[in-house]
Amino acid sequence: MPKSSLTAPRLFNVDCKLSYTLLDDTHFLFLVHALDGMDQEVVEESLRVTPAVESVLHTDAVHGHRTLRFKAGAGPLTLRYRARVRLLRDAPDLRAKEWPIEQLPHEVLADLMPTRYCESDRLGSAATRMFGSLEPGHARVQAVCDWIHDNIEYRIGSSDTTTTACDVFLQRSGVCRDFAHLGVAFCRALNIPARLAVGYARFDEPPPDFHAVLEAFLGGQWVLFDPTRMTEPQDLVRIAHGRDAGDVAFATLFGPVRTRLIRPEVEQVRARRARR
Repeated sequence: MPKSSLTAPRLFNVDCKLSYTLLDDTHFLFLVHALDGMDQEVVEESLRVTPAVESVLHTDAVHGHRTLRFKAGAGPLTLRYRARVRLLRDAPDLRAKEWPIEQLPHEVLADLMPTRYCESDRLGSAATRMFGSLEPGHARVQAVCDWIHDNIEYRIGSSDTTTTACDVFLQRSGVCRDFAHLGVAFCRALNIPARLAVGYARFDEPPPDFHAVLEAFLGGQWVLFDPTRMTEPQDLVRIAHGRDAGDVAFATLFGPVRTRLIRPEVEQVRARRARR
């Protein structure tokens, strides 16, 4: 299978609005800032929290993830984050191979291990039975994603924050993070380092929301896959990546809160045609 052609840099505009009603003092941790690094570049961005609060933007020294922290009092609260992001991501190498354990970089070894939401140890027999005989590499990870797409129903409300990959495998339904968790678990069970990547993605249905996809370590680099097939994974504006959803929640709230609006939107900036 030939290598895909290189993808030209592409610009995307992000417009994320979150609204809450706070019933008492609440501490917030928001992971909504686009990652400035790896295979993308933040050209410009702005943030407004209403009413105004004192906040801290913490940048993780290892991955560059940016977490917004603040405390707010009872009442309405709105966050608006806007950004223009340039994606510098090449199309994936469809011939990319899996690396033997002894050749894997030390920093990816953690992405072979079972985690709370990705119980690869419990899914090992199923993964080996369904995918163990396939040719290792990009095609095998794509086969994992194809199976998930064909056998798991995308159904909003069929899962919650406690749903794991094993739950999804048994109940045969979930949303994007559940699809990604199952893909991550299958890959790890096959000794392929895998993790969750989250960010902004454009799709027509369901309504705009944060999106989660699978990322597998192939050919010495991380490659994005979307088992839902709802988006083009190469167009994901990345916010963060982690072992599972526990590492990359877009909002962590410490206090009594009612959510009023979650609207993360993204649009590609199309080049203007020159006038004749």
